[in-house]
This record gives sequence, C-alpha cells and structure tokens, in this order.
Amino acid sequence: MSEIVDGRRARGDASRRVVLASATDLASVEGLDGLTIGRLAEASGSSKSSIATLFQSKEGLQLATVAAAREIFVERIVEAARQEPRGARRLALLLRNALAYSRDRVFTGGCFFAATAADVDSKPGPVNDAVRSALVDWYGYVEAQVRHAVAAGELVVSDPEVLAFELIALNEEANSRSLMMGDARPYALAAAAMRAHLQASGADAAVVALLDL
Repeated sequence: MSEIVDGRRARGDASRRVVLASATDLASVEGLDGLTIGRLAEASGSSKSSIATLFQSKEGLQLATVAAAREIFVERIVEAARQEPRGARRLALLLRNALAYSRDRVFTGGCFFAATAADVDSKPGPVNDAVRSALVDWYGYVEAQVRHAVAAGELVVSDPEVLAFELIALNEEANSRSLMMGDARPYALAAAAMRAHLQASGADAAVVALLDL
C-alpha cells in the first residue's frame, strides 16, 4: 500500500512541477491577476480539474506560483553567488546574476518579481504579502553584502542603504527598459553603471571585473 501511495505522491509532485513551470512563466507576462485556473489550463495543456485538485483555488495557485518563482530566483541569483565570500565580491556576483537572470529570460516576462509587484502592490492580502516578502529578503540581502563590505574595508560608503538602493534600481531599470525596447543593451549599461558605483566606493579591480557580463 505504501508503494501505491508513494507512487501517487510522486506523480502528483511531478504534475505540480510541470504546471508551476507554466504558471510562473505565464504570470511573468500576464501578472498574477491573470493567473486563473482556466487560463493556466489553456496555457499548459492541463485540465482545469487537475489544476483545481492541485491548488484548490485561484489564491492557492497564485501563492504556489510565487513560492516556485522565489525558489528559482534564490537558486539562480543568491545561491549561485555564495561561491564568493560575503561582502564586495558576493555583492558584485549577486548583481551580475540578477542582470543575467533577466537578460536570459528565465521567465518570458523578465524578472518575475518586478512584473508581479506592479500587479499586486496596491492589493493587500496573502499574495501581496508573499511577493513583498520575497522582495524584502532580496533588498535586505543586497544591503547586507554592502554592509559586510564596508565593515571589511572593501568599500567606503557613508550610507550602505543608499548604495544598495541605487544598485537594485539599476537592475530593475535594465529589466524594465529591455522588455519595453526589446533590446539587451540596457543590461550592459546597467552593468557599466554598477561598476562605476563600486569603483567610486573603493572596490578593487577584481571585484569590479566580476560585473562583466
């Protein structure tokens, strides 16, 4: 009996992963409001009943989609930067990874969280909370690397929060402008501006070079 239950669970997990792959991509283009069971069934080729069984409701689907996108974001950007010590080197790699994640269209709509934040920012509730939580963690992690770099003497910055804000803003502008213009050049411009910010803050050449795309 346990083998039957385990087999059903494995099939259910596989189905969930396949559906969520479609859901995250769809939401990056059409927003979380447009992510309904019916629309996802149409986009993924799955039946409405199977999607409803997996997620129970539209809100359940949206929350699962945000969680799945967050896992991908952390894997592609944050975990991939942990090969470098915390501080300036990890900061530079985080920024490069973030630009590449959007440039390479991990999601068709560019950065999932940039797309969905605009969709839910004025709509309080669990979905808004989930998107905001992911962004708060990201902003805080970038700022933490700036603070580590300052404490280690790798950067000289009067206000780490301001530098983190500026670096994140460059990443978000590159994502937005690239999508609007259908052009990858904004990523190169953002990387150049980030290098200039780090150089002006005293980063050494090896750190700055990590931002070469």
